Amino acid sequence: MNIADQTFPAIDGANEDRAQAIRDQLRDAIVDRRLAPGTKLSEGEVGTLFDVSRTVARAALQMLSFEGLVRTERNRGAFVANPSPEEARQVFASRRLIEPGIAIAAAGRMTPADVAAFKTQLEEEGRFIAERGPTARRSEIKASGDFHLLLAAVAGNVILQRFMEELVARSSLVIALYGRSGISSCGHNEHMQILEALEAGNAERASALMLHHIDHIEADLDLRVRSGPALRQALEF
Repeated sequence: MNIADQTFPAIDGANEDRAQAIRDQLRDAIVDRRLAPGTKLSEGEVGTLFDVSRTVARAALQMLSFEGLVRTERNRGAFVANPSPEEARQVFASRRLIEPGIAIAAAGRMTPADVAAFKTQLEEEGRFIAERGPTARRSEIKASGDFHLLLAAVAGNVILQRFMEELVARSSLVIALYGRSGISSCGHNEHMQILEALEAGNAERASALMLHHIDHIEADLDLRVRSGPALRQALEF
């Protein structure tokens, strides 16, 4: 279902916060593959598991639908997105069109404070890589995506930043589902090289490195769908 066709439930501030927290837990379970593609996410079951109303559960699921991590089908309900190989290719084709330009824009706007923020982010990313394990994997995928979101923020184009938020969320699902290496393919060393080019103000090199980086991420995909447990087991209730 198209997001534009959906009617979003009216909820107050406290319930909105609760819906966001539920969205975060479900998102983590989807990205780290505890919830398999195609898993049905019933509003009633989500509400029961988190002890909230169906309205709050619906709001959480619609947040995930907006990110492309959940698909909503009329008269059937919500399901964990199951990106096809072609959809995965389209995600990275979109990133090839957008992110080299974002790198060029960011190179002309970098400040010492921006450089410090990137270095802090990369230190965090490096810690997760060193830790390994399922929890660290989830955190690493998020941290890797955060590098690209930070770059979009520095570039200063709000519209492109919103596009990147959706693309990064969809990429995280694709990487978690299909990545061969078992860890995020969004290479830490490549991020460091991109930052070096940005810090030097070398827009052309930063753009070329970004394009190579995206190619490398996609090259790590094997496009196989993994199976996983049902909603209750995945969330360990």
